[in-house]
Amino acid sequence: MKKIDDYGIRICKYQADLFQASLDETKCSSPVFLRRFMYSHLAARMDMDGFMFEAVDLRDAFDELHRQFGPSAYGRIRYDAGTLYWMGYLYRYWAYTRECSTKSIYRIIKPAELQGLYFPYHSLDPSLAIDRILESKNLQEEDPIEKGVRIMKKVRNRDSGLPV
Repeated sequence: MKKIDDYGIRICKYQADLFQASLDETKCSSPVFLRRFMYSHLAARMDMDGFMFEAVDLRDAFDELHRQFGPSAYGRIRYDAGTLYWMGYLYRYWAYTRECSTKSIYRIIKPAELQGLYFPYHSLDPSLAIDRILESKNLQEEDPIEKGVRIMKKVRNRDSGLPV
């Protein structure tokens, strides 16, 4: 797992600001905007180091998303600004520190489910919130030493004829 650094914090805040600004910049529902973003070229570029060195302000980001997907007024559900900010920060923190793609995180937890976790998890450190989400889905990351010990016990038991 990668530690969060200044670059990571800046990109998390950028995505949080983008999600929050979607309330004013888009006419579609929050879940529609979030799905579009998570599958966008913009999100894929954010997954790679170096995105913050591009000159992309929020207006440019919305223009890029509109060019890729077209305008939409579909849906009625709108999340509040604080929830959107937290979701944006958490999704990016997850992608940055766990070094995984935005799309793969979206497949693990959809916006509607994450929005429902805002009140119980928003005051937690982002890494703890992510751990709890993964644990609830039986996807927690196992400590490499514990994993090695578990595998060695299986091998030893199999070689000695004990039940595995």
